[in-house]
Amino acid sequence: VQLQESGGGLVQAGASLRLSCAASETTLNINVMGWYRQAPGKQRELVAVVTSRGGSTNYADSVKGRFTISRDNAKDTVYLQMNNLKPEDTAVYYCYAAYRLLGADSSSWGQGTQVTVSS
Repeated sequence: VQLQESGGGLVQAGASLRLSCAASETTLNINVMGWYRQAPGKQRELVAVVTSRGGSTNYADSVKGRFTISRDNAKDTVYLQMNNLKPEDTAVYYCYAAYRLLGADSSSWGQGTQVTVSS
């Protein structure tokens, strides 16, 4: 499964952005999709994940109430709506997918999209 992110950019604090991640295959076969981020000098961290049918989500405490993850299986796409952005949200955001391939657990990462929030 190949993942292609889009939607990053440079915004001021308090603004909103929506990230999109398009999968190369039907997302119905993907168990979990999500977003991670990595700021300079820091480890990659989970931002939000959603299960295959969109019935279950999980968020990092730092983004709860501001970010919303959703997936559209008809478009094979997962979204991350980011509101009230803060300078500490500045990072490269990576799309992630976990799925079964030939009977084994597998995963894919996108190439990343830069989000920069100025104060």
